[in-house]
Amino acid sequence: MQISKILQQEAVRVISSASSKKRLFQEIAEIAQSVYDLPADKTVEALLEREGLGPTGVGHGVALPHARLDGLDQVVGVFMVLEKPLDFGAVDRQPVDIVFALFAPENAGVDHLKALALVSRTLREQNYCTKLRSNPDPSTLFTILTENQSVQAA
Repeated sequence: MQISKILQQEAVRVISSASSKKRLFQEIAEIAQSVYDLPADKTVEALLEREGLGPTGVGHGVALPHARLDGLDQVVGVFMVLEKPLDFGAVDRQPVDIVFALFAPENAGVDHLKALALVSRTLREQNYCTKLRSNPDPSTLFTILTENQSVQAA
């Protein structure tokens, strides 16, 4: 699996600020609606429900919110860099400024896990995240995210 298979260029954004996790999820849902035609209200609800199970902030300023939704036939993503980091309840208690949200079909099974593993492994590399943080242009971010992505997910 490759990031280029789950992420559209139009779903990559730089956000100046989000006042809360819920507001961030609303921003993500609006992008998912415009790019993937997902219902914004159900998307926010699904993200909040998943977040209720435990925070998806994985540390080092990275969050991987994710949810399963009806109406999808493949895993899709929304990527954001936040100019103003947001408290996300991350495991290391650091605020988040890189967010990669994933949405999977209700019955995605292993594809959902492969996508999460791929994104998690990719964003675990500090040099890679530094490169993302230093590029405020969405098209450049998309190129960085999708170039040389031949890593196989577990």
